[in-house]
Amino acid sequence: MKIIIAGAGAVGTHLAKLLAGEQQDIVLIDESAEKLSKLESNFDLLTVEAKPTSLADLKSAGVNGADLFVAVTPDESRNVTACILAHSLGARKTVARIDNYEYLQPKNREFFRGLGVDALIYPEMLAAKEIADCLRKSWIRQWWEFAGGALVMMGVKVRAGCQMLGIPFMELKKDEPYHIVAIKRGSETIIPKGSDCVMENDLVFFMAARSSIEYIRRITGKAGYPKIKNVLIMGGSRIAVNAARLMHEEMTVKIIESDRARCEWLTELLPSDVMVIHGDGRDRDLLLSEGIDSAQAFVALTDNAETNILTCVASRQFAPVKTVAEVENIDFIRMAESLDIAGVINKKKLAASTIYQMLLDADVNNVKSLTFADADVAEFTVSEKARVTKCLVKDLDLPQGATIGGLVRGKEGMLVGGNTQILPGDHVVVFCLGSMIKKLEKYF
Repeated sequence: MKIIIAGAGAVGTHLAKLLAGEQQDIVLIDESAEKLSKLESNFDLLTVEAKPTSLADLKSAGVNGADLFVAVTPDESRNVTACILAHSLGARKTVARIDNYEYLQPKNREFFRGLGVDALIYPEMLAAKEIADCLRKSWIRQWWEFAGGALVMMGVKVRAGCQMLGIPFMELKKDEPYHIVAIKRGSETIIPKGSDCVMENDLVFFMAARSSIEYIRRITGKAGYPKIKNVLIMGGSRIAVNAARLMHEEMTVKIIESDRARCEWLTELLPSDVMVIHGDGRDRDLLLSEGIDSAQAFVALTDNAETNILTCVASRQFAPVKTVAEVENIDFIRMAESLDIAGVINKKKLAASTIYQMLLDADVNNVKSLTFADADVAEFTVSEKARVTKCLVKDLDLPQGATIGGLVRGKEGMLVGGNTQILPGDHVVVFCLGSMIKKLEKYF
């Protein structure tokens, strides 16, 4: 598959690196020769110094033979224009990065499709939804819903109160209403076997039907975690704006921003019940005056990953708050995890997961790249003559590092065992280490 990516910024670069590992035919274009020079020598891709809105430059980059054209420059209007031009030159499918949520409304999506922009992606909104999901469930580190929520995956950090600590999985009850699909232990992600067990401080990924959520909460020792009602956000970014809009009806939200002009912009943009405070979110006295000692969550969304990580750690000296940090430098994600930061937001990973889904030939409804683990989760819709329907799950011979976590049949979420027979039309959720989703397509 030939894929052209316009924009060698954070999202474009991360996507190019990801797809280069998939042995796709990747062309990365940007007007900055300096940005491009750092990539071509280290990754299997072609770089072209070109202007994304120039017809001549797009032709020279080979856009007429592209299966997918992705425009992810920082400028929304350039991205939309580039996609329209790429479509007119023959690109089969186009994707534009935007920063206006109104464009995502169904009627506006149809308008853009008519122009030749097949899909729109708004990384800041994806990040805001991750934050809202993280804070709505105070005891869960990561949360995903599949097939409308009939099946859920939860990442839970287990402590001393967890009832299953040290018990080999083969000794647990056979009818437990969950499937542990992976364990993150230190820097290692484990697909568990019967002889494995959960250890203190593991991040355990559970797959279960929605009806079993409270049971999992109880056995992992999380029953006493309070509901989050008060949230302090440091940094008035677009992510902060969208997160506040999603949460303000359920929680009291305050945003601390150091730039006075931006505070005025935030005040005009946000609902009236969201308080905007001019000040430095690192200021101990300011945090105390704004109620950090009674807050249940602290979210750091400045453009500096180190500041976000350190202020999240510092906030816990005032109260046992749940912390969330925006960490755009992927190298710092492991550091954030080691410092027990509950949620890490990375726009590059979120955007790349969404775009990656568009590359798959199988009917894939959802792809998630796990922030804390080198793993992906995908929701496949099973086709009529799919390989997975020909035998029981135990006889599928799935690639090493892949496991089926569960399925949804009709509207019912079900766990999957070795003797499960998958049927056409089922929605099957697969957990896999590394970038393996492409290898799993042939099964579905």
